[in-house]
Amino acid sequence: MEKQSTTGEKKKLSIKEFFTLGEVGGYFFRKKDPSRPSNINIKMMHGINKISIAIFLIGVLYLILKRFI
Repeated sequence: MEKQSTTGEKKKLSIKEFFTLGEVGGYFFRKKDPSRPSNINIKMMHGINKISIAIFLIGVLYLILKRFI
């Protein structure tokens, strides 16, 4: 897999970079931002998103374990 930098050159991704959970990890473990709007609709939306991501990851782990065990 290749990653294109801002200068246009392509760079090979390492295994470590391929499996980083930057976006997902940042979604679950970010600090509260006081400049973001906070109402019940947004809180519920983010809660449901976190639950769906967690269930998806559990399902993927189940399929991997089922395949190799």
